[in-house]
Amino acid sequence: MMVVMRMKSTHPGSKRALQSRKEATHDRIVEVAARAIRRSGYAGTGVADIMKEAGLTHGGFYAHFASREALLAEAADRAGAEAVSLSANIAAAAAPGQSLQEVMRAYLSQQHLEEVENGCPVAALGSEMHRQVPEVRHAATRHIKEMIDVVARQLPDWGTPGAHEQAMFMVSSMIGTMVMARAVDDLRLSEALRAAALKHFSEAGK
Repeated sequence: MMVVMRMKSTHPGSKRALQSRKEATHDRIVEVAARAIRRSGYAGTGVADIMKEAGLTHGGFYAHFASREALLAEAADRAGAEAVSLSANIAAAAAPGQSLQEVMRAYLSQQHLEEVENGCPVAALGSEMHRQVPEVRHAATRHIKEMIDVVARQLPDWGTPGAHEQAMFMVSSMIGTMVMARAVDDLRLSEALRAAALKHFSEAGK
């Protein structure tokens, strides 16, 4: 009597569920890492701490990422995309003629000053980026360009070289102001720096 051995098959639905869970876990790790790099810097962000914060074991890390650098690249990409998306949404929701002011007001707000881990990664990590792997710098560069485009689109002469140049200056000023406002230990100076930047550009976009 011949016994035919059959391999146990996996139901397609189970495969999809397993893949969905893996994708959700991967996304959670990246989300935690995107907050961690802004909060603690690239050098201060360790795999073990990220996995612990995500509610996962350290050993499961390499099922999702080839290296720590690969995770940092995805985290930088996530952080940059979130910052650009937030500014774009603020501009879209603003009253006519007020989009640029609303974007700048939100960027230079007390809330953004305090919530480093949820804010602009360039303001939080700019001084570290030149030491990172090319993938991290590429992600940062792409989102800086996107942020410049968001600001340029709010200018009355959008589409001209002059608007792009002005947008580059404004984005640089916003980032620099936030870096300085966080650096000082004088609360009044911190507030004054942000107020001065807002006042300087109060007529822009009108």
